[in-house]
Amino acid sequence: MFICPVCKKKLTELEKGFVCENNHNFDKAKQGYVNLLISNKQGNHGDDKLMVQARQSFLEKGYYAPMREAVNKLLGKNNIVLDAGCGEGYYTSLFAENNRLFGIDVSKEALKTASRKCKNAAFAVASIYELPFADSSFDVCINIFAPDSPTEFLRILKPNGRLIMVTPMKNHLFELKTAVYDAPYKNEYVTPERNGYTIKSSTELKYDITLETNEDIISLFKMTPYYYNTSPPDRQKLDCLDSLTTRVEFLVTEYEKI
Repeated sequence: MFICPVCKKKLTELEKGFVCENNHNFDKAKQGYVNLLISNKQGNHGDDKLMVQARQSFLEKGYYAPMREAVNKLLGKNNIVLDAGCGEGYYTSLFAENNRLFGIDVSKEALKTASRKCKNAAFAVASIYELPFADSSFDVCINIFAPDSPTEFLRILKPNGRLIMVTPMKNHLFELKTAVYDAPYKNEYVTPERNGYTIKSSTELKYDITLETNEDIISLFKMTPYYYNTSPPDRQKLDCLDSLTTRVEFLVTEYEKI
């Protein structure tokens, strides 16, 4: 399924790596993933080891399990699936139980964890903006709280292929933001319509979660894009909290490629 990020020819899998007909070689890491990242338009190298540990610690406790189950139900069985921005593999491991799964992420640290957790999926370090797959390769592409890449998602999906997107809604984590910021703001509404697709289904998931340890509170905050743009004094406001109840709101949208 992988193509060479240099010449776009099909990659052949060998015992210790991949090679294309033009003899471009890519070694597998000991964990099993392959690095196909040539250029990085995201401008960073994804989550570091501490961030990956925070995500794993939080997600494995099941706070987002209802959303994961909802996506898995939509996904169905016997599909060729791309998890675009798969992170440490919490979602991928469930989706791979009944489907042929490929996961890409820009973070090597995330894929080290994903590869150990999910042995029945193939992983590659790659940019979501330059996916290492041929046109019309996938039945389904899944994107959960990851960067959006409209052109690439359309390109790699088969005719009538599906895109499943999970995005935050207006009040997602508002109480967490209230604990950090003096003037917290709600998320902007983003219209779910997308060029090149029809909407098959749209589901809103809204519920409260109670974080019962400071570790869980800090781990959740580290998972958000706010963490990188928050001053140290504001981050430290969470250090004294032993518990926090916050709203989570997910919009799960299922599209079909026209």
